[in-house]
Amino acid sequence: MQGLRTGVICLLMTGGLAGQQPAKTAPEILEADVRVTTLTTNAADTVGQGEWSFAAWIEVGQRAFLFDTGWSPTNVLSNATDLGIDLSIAEDLILSHHHGDHTGGLLTLRTELLKRNPNALSRIHVAAGIFDSRPRPDGTEKNPMVALRARLEASGATFILYDRPSEIAPGVWVTGPVPRLHDEQNYPVGPTRVVIQEDRAVPDRISESQSLVVLAPEGPILVSGCGHAGLINTLEHTHAKISATPPQAAIGGFHIFAASEKVLSWTAERLAAMKLGHFLGSHCTGFESVYRIRALAGMTSATAKIGAVGTRYESGRGIVPGAINR
Repeated sequence: MQGLRTGVICLLMTGGLAGQQPAKTAPEILEADVRVTTLTTNAADTVGQGEWSFAAWIEVGQRAFLFDTGWSPTNVLSNATDLGIDLSIAEDLILSHHHGDHTGGLLTLRTELLKRNPNALSRIHVAAGIFDSRPRPDGTEKNPMVALRARLEASGATFILYDRPSEIAPGVWVTGPVPRLHDEQNYPVGPTRVVIQEDRAVPDRISESQSLVVLAPEGPILVSGCGHAGLINTLEHTHAKISATPPQAAIGGFHIFAASEKVLSWTAERLAAMKLGHFLGSHCTGFESVYRIRALAGMTSATAKIGAVGTRYESGRGIVPGAINR
C-alpha cells in the first residue's frame, strides 16, 4: 500500500470504520425495508438504455447507496432519470473493482450530482489493490482508477480502503477482498493482463474484487459487480465473516456467461446447499447461465431471473421484474 495520497483514508489496520471488526457473533439485522434497483446492465427493460456494464441503486430505509457507475459517462445518470431516482441523495458509493465498465460513469456522476448535493458520492468505498498500476504492453496505464483518483480527491471526495469485511452503515457491509478458496477464475489472465505489486509485474487476478452485503431480516442480500473473486467464494466469505444466515439473494454480475456445464453444475449445487433464496443475474452472468443455474439449483421462474435496467429486488417481496421477464 505504498504511495497512498493524503486525501485517501487508509483503514487497512482497522478493517473499516474506526473500531469496527468483522462479525464474530450475530451482527445487527436491519428492521428497514431494502430495495435494490438495477440501473445499468446489458439488457434494458421498459425504460432506460442497456450497455455492457453494471450499476445498482440500493435503498436501506431512508438511506441510499450507489454500487458501481456503469461504463459510458451518462448511462447511469440517464437511466436513473427515466426510473425517477434522485442519485444526488446518495453520499456513499461502493466500487466493486477497477474495470472501466464499472467505473466509467464515476467522474461525470460526481460532477453532475455535486450541483444538487455537495456531499453526493463523497465517500467512495474500495478494496485494497484498486489503485495498483496495470500497465499495457506499450507502458501506458490501463487502470482508469489511477487517473480518476486525483480528480475525485480534488473534487472533495474521499476514498476509504478495506482489506477485510467492514460495516459501512448499520447493517450494510462491504466484503473487502475475498479469499479465493475455490478455483473460480472466470476471466482471462495472460501477458497483457498484469498488475504491479511489490515492484513486480504479476498476473492480474483482480484482487480488489469486492461485493456489498445488506443484512435484511430474511437473510443477507449480496450485490456483486462482476464477482471476479467467485460467487461461491464470496457467499462463503459472507457466511464466515458477516452473517451465518442463509443468503436471501445474490444480485448482479457473476462472470459465468462462458462457464462450462461442469462449472455451472458445481456452482448450482453449492447455491442449493446454501439455500440461496433468489438469484438475479445481470451483466456478465449471461442469460443462458441464469437459466441453467435456475434449473440445476432447483429454483423457479419467480426466484431466478435475468436482471435488466429497472428490475428490482425487494426484501420480503422478492424479484420485481419488468416486461422482459414476465
